Amino acid sequence: MGLPRFETTPAPVVACLDNVTIRRGGASLLRGISWTIRAGDRWVVIGANGAGKSTLLQVLAGALRPTRGGVSLLGERLDGADLDDLLPRVGWASAALADVIPVNTSVLDVVLTATQASLRRGTETYDDGDVDRAIDLLAQVGCRRLVERRFGSLSEGERKRVQLARAVMTDPELLLLDEPAAGLDLGGREALLRMLSRMADDANAPVQVLVSHHVEEVPEGFTHALVMREGEIIAAGPITATLSSTNLSRAFGLPLRVLAHRGRWTARAALTRLG
Repeated sequence: MGLPRFETTPAPVVACLDNVTIRRGGASLLRGISWTIRAGDRWVVIGANGAGKSTLLQVLAGALRPTRGGVSLLGERLDGADLDDLLPRVGWASAALADVIPVNTSVLDVVLTATQASLRRGTETYDDGDVDRAIDLLAQVGCRRLVERRFGSLSEGERKRVQLARAVMTDPELLLLDEPAAGLDLGGREALLRMLSRMADDANAPVQVLVSHHVEEVPEGFTHALVMREGEIIAAGPITATLSSTNLSRAFGLPLRVLAHRGRWTARAALTRLG
């Protein structure tokens, strides 16, 4: 008699893209993307400039509608969902978002206005609980002393950390991070990656999807990787199998040697072409 078989139930689906294509001005930004993100996943999306990574994140954030294909987010089809109710459940931080935050906005208001899905404070009021939560989140990302500062006066690293606090202000179920370490010096990058690693290890933290050009910017604790080139998926799956020398060489168009050590990654040009 054989051993009993135990079937595991797949984790709930958080987001699903079904054959998504994006065309703009005659160009295909994404082509036939099918991708499923489940509860507990921590994804990194890797590819060269122009691969479609940021476009993919905009689709997940509900900011860009597909030319063809379907998108389900947090159990709802985007084409029929009430986005005012749905999108506060998604946290999003990107350089594009930072560029449209008014420079005179206080750091506290940058975080607070996330609860209204707004970029500037108007006549709305916030209760003490909202203010306390915003200050606590700023403290968690090392920005407690910046509460009264203006967003436009911050360094690049400070802006990144404030955006992270804003992105989690609404206690989202999905957290989208578009190149969060871009423009940071070595110390700033490592401090940010430590924060993201702590979040990755927290079972109560939201599902994370992080976009990057560099494997060195992948935090410890991430579980899955999606590799892109020219608007298409080259490979997707568990991170240790997917961030391979072969897949990264295809993505960037040159022979690369990819190495992993204690949950962190490096990539260097290969001296000889990989077979």
